[in-house]
Amino acid sequence: MNESRDVDSGIGPRPTTPGALHAWLSEYLDLRVPTRPLLDGHDAPFDYLCHAFFDTSRPVGGEGGAGLSTPSDAVVWANRGGGKTFLGAVATLLDLVFKPTIEVRILAGSLDQARRMHAHLRTLFEGSELFREVEGRITEKRLRLRNGSNVELLAQSQTSVRGTRVQKLRCDEVELFDPDVWEAAQLTTMSKQCGDVWVPGTIECLSTMHMPYGLMYRLVREAGEGARRLFKWGVVDVLGPCGPAHECETCTLKDDCGGRAKRRDAEGETPGHLPVLDAVRLKSRVGEGTWQAEMLCTRPRRDDCVLPEFDRDRHVIDAGPAAGDQRWIGGMDFGIRAPTVILWASVDGAGVVRVFGERVVAGEIVTRHAEAIVSGGSGPLSPLPVPEWIGVDPAGRQRSEQTGVSAVEVLRKAGLVVRDRRMGLNAGLSLIRARLRPASGPPTLLVHSSCERLIESLQRYRYPPDQPESLTPLKDGSDHAVDALRYMIQNLDAGYTTRHGRYV
Repeated sequence: MNESRDVDSGIGPRPTTPGALHAWLSEYLDLRVPTRPLLDGHDAPFDYLCHAFFDTSRPVGGEGGAGLSTPSDAVVWANRGGGKTFLGAVATLLDLVFKPTIEVRILAGSLDQARRMHAHLRTLFEGSELFREVEGRITEKRLRLRNGSNVELLAQSQTSVRGTRVQKLRCDEVELFDPDVWEAAQLTTMSKQCGDVWVPGTIECLSTMHMPYGLMYRLVREAGEGARRLFKWGVVDVLGPCGPAHECETCTLKDDCGGRAKRRDAEGETPGHLPVLDAVRLKSRVGEGTWQAEMLCTRPRRDDCVLPEFDRDRHVIDAGPAAGDQRWIGGMDFGIRAPTVILWASVDGAGVVRVFGERVVAGEIVTRHAEAIVSGGSGPLSPLPVPEWIGVDPAGRQRSEQTGVSAVEVLRKAGLVVRDRRMGLNAGLSLIRARLRPASGPPTLLVHSSCERLIESLQRYRYPPDQPESLTPLKDGSDHAVDALRYMIQNLDAGYTTRHGRYV
């Protein structure tokens, strides 16, 4: 890039350094964006703008070069009111002005959300000298500049997305995307030489995180694995000036901010856009779960979760089985097209259950599952002891139309003891909740970190969000591992007697 080359005499040279970009935003748009986060592990909003503008993953050596430096695709995980949509509009303006002929598309969870970014973009152009760069009229869905660059809104549909070939796709509130539309959107970008700037085909995602193991959760996890560049900030990072009227010791944001906003002001750094008083009022209106998820960006909301008592930090362990006189038990949920889930767990002298193994396999006959139980599974801690009994779904007593033998009979023929006590869904879930969060004392149900499917299911298992009165959880795939755990716990805790030589 050549900083001395003017895109237009009224616009000035294209910034080539973060400092020059920050100065340009201040001079031409009257914007001052925070350049340093207040919380450890977070990013400043300006970091995202730098990534989006400087295209840090352009091919080494220019067009056609081999290899990438850092991921060009980006994920912005920020709080509600954190400026995601506005900054997406600023990034789009910078692309349009300084990268001639670039094509940008805005795709949001709804067309109304996409219009909000477009409205910000329109205001930025109309309120500055940049408006004279606009070609023709700014419509409700499209804006074009005299240098050939353009931006357009896309509807949340596969028809709108498929066939699109652009350099930048900005996705706002991706948590609300239809999964099929998101999948189709992955094939929309194409790199291009825009003036003397090589622009790699890039997808940017901006959102809060609402659901455990939802789309945004997956994108953040993939970013942690290096697939995308993650930018994260919360309400503290975008707090405005903290004047003398806000006493740290009495402020309701004390535990969140810890006086950082006041220290930033004293050091003369650029503040955020959210007034401190507004943040205080917002916190007073919501519960802790909503504040943590949507404002501090520490974890997804769990309002609709069936087992909100489960906490990774509290219930997941890394230590393996201990030697001693532990009993071993199991749980099993049968499936054919859906996966069959088998769990191995120990029970110590104090009654604490520790799940150490899981097997999640679809499309296999019960005989194979029985062999896996007897052999101790194939997980990181295998082989595990053969359980003294397996808790299963009572429906497993039904005989197969093909073989004339029930799943329970197959397990018993393999030498396994089977318990299939009947109990209502909610009664069984109550027993799990009681172990996860007892009325007194520590949890009595723990899960080893290697049991990834069970951990995911315990966090993801939820009620229909659009049916607040429903007590029937969604059958979205997360129910299978929880059901296996439920059959195990209800056969352990609900008491068991024998009649005619078998458990009843």
